[in-house]
Amino acid sequence: MGRIHVLSEAVANKIAAGEVVERPASVVKELLENSLDAGSTRIKIQVEAGGKKLIQVTDNGCGMLRDDALLAFERHATSKLKNAEDLLSVATLGFRGEALPSIASVSRLRLETRAAEEDAGTIVEINGGKIFNVEEAGLPAGTSITIRDLFFNTPARKKFLKAESTELSHIASLVTHYALAHPDKHFELHSATNALLVAPPVAGSSERVYQVFGKEVLDQLIPLAASQPLERLGIPQPPPWRRAAELEPEEESAPKSFGDLRAHGFVSKPEIQKLNRNSIYVFVNGRLIRDRLVMHAIIEAYRNIIPPTVYPVVLLFLELPVGEVDVNVHPSKTEVRFRQQSVVHDFVRESVRAALMKARPVPQFTTEISAHPTAGASLGQSGLTPGASSGAPSGVRGVTVDIAAWRAVNTPPGFALQPPELLPETARLGFGNDAITVEANAAVALAPVPDISIAQSPTKDDSCAPPIDDEGETSNELAPALATLKPLGQIRESFILAVNGEGLWIIDQHVAHERVLFEKILKQRSAQKVESQRLLMPLVLELTPAQLAVFEEICAELNQNGFEAELFGTRSVAIKVAPAGVDAAQVEHMLHELFEQFAKEDQVLNLEKIRARIAASIACHAAIKVNMPLEQNKMEWLLAELAKTECPMSCPHGRPVVLRYSMKDIQRAFKRI
Repeated sequence: MGRIHVLSEAVANKIAAGEVVERPASVVKELLENSLDAGSTRIKIQVEAGGKKLIQVTDNGCGMLRDDALLAFERHATSKLKNAEDLLSVATLGFRGEALPSIASVSRLRLETRAAEEDAGTIVEINGGKIFNVEEAGLPAGTSITIRDLFFNTPARKKFLKAESTELSHIASLVTHYALAHPDKHFELHSATNALLVAPPVAGSSERVYQVFGKEVLDQLIPLAASQPLERLGIPQPPPWRRAAELEPEEESAPKSFGDLRAHGFVSKPEIQKLNRNSIYVFVNGRLIRDRLVMHAIIEAYRNIIPPTVYPVVLLFLELPVGEVDVNVHPSKTEVRFRQQSVVHDFVRESVRAALMKARPVPQFTTEISAHPTAGASLGQSGLTPGASSGAPSGVRGVTVDIAAWRAVNTPPGFALQPPELLPETARLGFGNDAITVEANAAVALAPVPDISIAQSPTKDDSCAPPIDDEGETSNELAPALATLKPLGQIRESFILAVNGEGLWIIDQHVAHERVLFEKILKQRSAQKVESQRLLMPLVLELTPAQLAVFEEICAELNQNGFEAELFGTRSVAIKVAPAGVDAAQVEHMLHELFEQFAKEDQVLNLEKIRARIAASIACHAAIKVNMPLEQNKMEWLLAELAKTECPMSCPHGRPVVLRYSMKDIQRAFKRI
């Protein structure tokens, strides 16, 4: 008997489902895109348990005839392609014909649909890929698809789904950004307990951003709009043999034009900085994608404007002829391939860069940016050298850039252009060995301005970015030695220098205090005696749909940790009471940081993890900051309190608290042993 055999239809469908349906948000994406392809102007999504229990997408699109409703669940059945040539110019969001059969094979599905020209609609019910009921019914024009018990027959895949709040935040984020991409359509997203998004049609993208995120977010974004005829960007004309063989005579004499490459949307101001790429959204011809090429172009546009370890907020819509982009490269249609990759990359980079430069007058640009990138990028890295002629970036229409503006953008705040031989030795030491990069053919380098006090410019802030994990550390054997430490002073008012009989110790004052507060808050929470403070005026936070989904899950625990938070309107939260020790000005930042961490959490969240995460965030924002002078008695108190903690060697986020240089290390360094 041969070893190769044909898989059954059921197994093949489940394999396809594994490629197309990764999580509940994948189901919503496929159904939402089908609704948009059907010409819908009103789309309503209802979910329960983060989409695990229920997903329902209802639209007012063209609907389906009875025969089409049944044929839609056959593999590779689609109304959007007719022949292989159509794959070279896909203009619809869906086209493979895999989504509905794949989803139906791993769920309990109910389809209700009626075409406008039909008097009666059709109901189709499918369990695990098998049709068990088809009937006629009186239905409104359009389509409604209900998905229940996703992955009920594939428990291995169901096991890998994340927390309900995580799955719901993915769905909310997806629907939100498709609503931003289609401001002329009505979108609704409802969970079992709340309306996460209600967005009626508006005139344009700016109005939609205002509608979804509010005025504060809109004020932080810079509008972007650029276009360029493709033939000017190096798209090759058809070769002579093709013109002679394939083009009609009148077509050969017509002007050759491939259409425009257009970009519009929003980019964030430099002071808006995120810890990951999750706030960068790119649409190509209305399709939400993840593309390394475009991502790299965006990051390059922000080079030397924000630090290399943070990311901007970007909502970018690219439009180009459908024949110039291949969308048939990934089963879930989230990746594309551009025919002229370098052209698209350079256009995106220069368009974003031009928007950033045009948005602010040159004298204000260097003073208002709060980012502090290193001086690691030389002039050669940005493609210009001193003496380069001024002018607009190639390929960007209607933007004029002079060399002064370029220098303002490409020179980090607090830096000036100086000959490398004039760099002071203190500047080299203050910024590390790799701080100064000098090209072999460049006459100047980026260097700190001499009259800037380097000691007053910390290289890092107090933010503990990485989310905490379950702590696996035990009491360290070095911990008792902390009780015998005698503080000598501070280094740059950020690190405590102390000694005892064992050697020299350096203590990070911020994370040391963070460890002390973290354990204190957990003990107070266990005893239900968390200290809090009433705000002079309630703080009202505007939440995104994804953040609102997280708030619903952690609201009770927030209130047990010193907050008094409640819904205020559709998507606003009012904070009346906050934990003691946290400055009122930091409460908003702390909560947004928490919501973002929980929204991207990959593991199922239990109460203990939520409690620890909240306690760590409160401790981080209430702790002593760097660049803060401490009196002798304050340093002594901090070291004594640190010695009392259970895990004094690391902060709740895993960063080291102390460094020890033993007597042996010191003697060895001086060649005494």
